[in-house]
Amino acid sequence: MRRWVKVSVTAAVVLGIGGWVATPYVNDWWLLRTACDGALPVDAVRELGRSGSHFKDASSASHPELGDYGCSLDFEGDEVRSDRLLRMEAYTRRDDVDRELMTVFPETGFDTMAPMPDGMPGFIDKFGDLQLLVPCPALEKDDEGRRPRLLVRTRLGRDTLWGTPAAYETAVTLANSASERLGCGAEPLKAPGGDAAPVDPEKDPRTVSLDRSADTACGWALKSGLLKTSQWQVATLMNDAGPVGRCDLYARDADSGDMRPQLTFAAWYGDWSGRLIAEDGRLPAALTATARCDGEAANFALSAAKDAPGVDEAGKRKLLAAFAREQVRQRGCTGLRLGG
Repeated sequence: MRRWVKVSVTAAVVLGIGGWVATPYVNDWWLLRTACDGALPVDAVRELGRSGSHFKDASSASHPELGDYGCSLDFEGDEVRSDRLLRMEAYTRRDDVDRELMTVFPETGFDTMAPMPDGMPGFIDKFGDLQLLVPCPALEKDDEGRRPRLLVRTRLGRDTLWGTPAAYETAVTLANSASERLGCGAEPLKAPGGDAAPVDPEKDPRTVSLDRSADTACGWALKSGLLKTSQWQVATLMNDAGPVGRCDLYARDADSGDMRPQLTFAAWYGDWSGRLIAEDGRLPAALTATARCDGEAANFALSAAKDAPGVDEAGKRKLLAAFAREQVRQRGCTGLRLGG
């Protein structure tokens, strides 16, 4: 069993009679500069911890020979409130990466998620963790000729200011540090900048009318000409670099009259995703497709309501084909094969 070693750090400053007043602030200063092996972006982490609590301690563990590294930083906390500010875990071994991804996509892969901004090779999983996946050019290929990849998961505690640009800055900095410590050699990532901040994957995503979606990553649905624009809304849950993504198409439910997702198109990149469409026949073959992207498998699928307005079975297959072809075009993939 891999063991995390916890290190409590208390800095003492002798300031005469009033020295004890300054001690918690000196402790904060010390932890911010030494936690996660000194890799934390200090200003960003201060922003995340603006709840007013002092920092308590930090931990880290590195096993380059096993391809894993992790660290954490905690608040003082109490029995009621969470004391976790952040925890990062990074893996380069294929089995570990597959396990982590299958944890957040355990069945058909249509689990709750949210996208990161364009250019960021990651996504926000159903737990709210920031997941980044990058290739490791400095590590040797496996027995099947595949280049290892680095998966970095940054989990922010409940008492952090989660939905701020500081969250992305922290996750990116930690990913770059993990790449260096594990010998991955990945091209350093950059935070998106501006006011880009993570969104809560549990909240209903923002939608636009189908006729206004042409410039989004889901604009293929409009360009296909297969849907009546007045009936549909589009939620774009994908970017140009993430290992997973979705286009959710909403229409009114026949019974309730509420706008609900009636057609959900998903893309998963990497050999790990083959299990999502292969095990137990959970998805109809006619509503799946595969391709090769960057040397590994890519899988595409459609989850559709039986009574999606104006869309019969043939229409569903045509829409999936349009989705998969656009993904293949955008990613430079080859060998597209439509199921069924």
